[in-house]
Amino acid sequence: MARIATSNEDDALEIVQEAMLTLAQRYAARSEQEWGPLFHRILQNRIRDWYRRSKVRNRFRVWFSRDEDEDDPLENHPDPVPDEPLQQLETERFGERLEKALGELPNRQQQAFLLRAWEGMSVEETAAAMNISAGSVKTHYSRAVHTLREQLEGEQR
Repeated sequence: MARIATSNEDDALEIVQEAMLTLAQRYAARSEQEWGPLFHRILQNRIRDWYRRSKVRNRFRVWFSRDEDEDDPLENHPDPVPDEPLQQLETERFGERLEKALGELPNRQQQAFLLRAWEGMSVEETAAAMNISAGSVKTHYSRAVHTLREQLEGEQR
């Protein structure tokens, strides 16, 4: 979720690490059932903080250029069980389009979709993690699904 929200692997890892540390430091005494929603609430707060900080940084980034074209060695590592070449190509293209479409969703829709569909959280857990009502979760999730369906229409995995 953090990688999709930030479009930067390093920033995403830092956000997740900060969220995990905060959970361990402040909520270790809570029951294990509470950890999932608490972690996701902390994570979403960290992502929002990142957006705020990047707005300020991006104002000045125009003046300085950074070269971040380094290859990730894991991306270049072959899959232990390769698919058929055509199927693998279609899967990669669909994954790229899905990630791009997720990145273009409004923040709340993106969060609701990722928490519900990818993390498998219930509406109530998602509402607690996002600090919004269950009805708002349903609305954001529904809008995200409709938008993704429209953008990915005709695509198959």
